Amino acid sequence: MPAYDAARFDPPAPLAQVTLRNLDTGAVWSDVPMLLDSGADVSLVPQAATSVLFDGPHLTWDEHRSGS
Repeated sequence: MPAYDAARFDPPAPLAQVTLRNLDTGAVWSDVPMLLDSGADVSLVPQAATSVLFDGPHLTWDEHRSGS
């Protein structure tokens, strides 16, 4: 399970390493740090694409899949 990043954030924050792909050129950037902001007013990722469960008291987060 991915952990919160306490080295770069105070208080610790959930951070994912993601892969970005340019659909026009096919260029790929791997291991890009993405801050997962559960208090954000909007999300850049559609809910249909992914759901994320945040467990702040345990400083962990995990991907949630339907039926699991």
